[in-house]
Amino acid sequence: MAEHRNGNGNNNSLAPEAPARAGYMRDFYSWLMQQARAVREGRWDAIDRENLAEEIESLGREQFNKLESALRVLLTHILKWDHQPEKRSRSWLLSMRAQRLEIEDVLADNPSLSPRIEEALTRAYRRARLEAAKETELDEATFPQGCPYSFEEAMGREDSF
Repeated sequence: MAEHRNGNGNNNSLAPEAPARAGYMRDFYSWLMQQARAVREGRWDAIDRENLAEEIESLGREQFNKLESALRVLLTHILKWDHQPEKRSRSWLLSMRAQRLEIEDVLADNPSLSPRIEEALTRAYRRARLEAAKETELDEATFPQGCPYSFEEAMGREDSF
C-alpha cells in the first residue's frame, strides 16, 4: 500500500474536502470496494485518482518482486548445489524445479517483465549470495560477488545426482 497511509487509521491531517482519501486512510478494504464500484459504474468524479494510481503501480511492483523472489530462491539453491556437492538433496532439486516453474508462470502472466529479467537476476543474486552463505555456513567470499549464471543457464540447468 501507499507509503503515506498509516497502519492504525489515525490521521489528523486529513482535509475535510478529501472524503475519498479519508476512506483510503481509515479503511483500505472499504476504499478499494468503493473505488471498484465507481470504476464499474463509470463515476469518474468519485475516483481517488492519486491513491488509485499508486495502488495500481504497487500491483505492478508486486509482479516484479515475485519474479525477483523466485529467482532469489533458485539462485540460492544453485549456489548451495555448486558449493556443497556432498550435501545435495532431492529437496534442493525439487525446490529448483518449483522455482523455475514459478518464474515461467510469472513471465507468462507478465510478458512485459521480460526486458527486466537481468535487473531481477542481479537484485536476486545479491540476496541469494547472502542466504547461501548463511545456509551453508561458508564464508560469503566463497561465492562470486556478481551473479555467475545467466538467466538462460539458471533456468536451463539439468541438475541431478
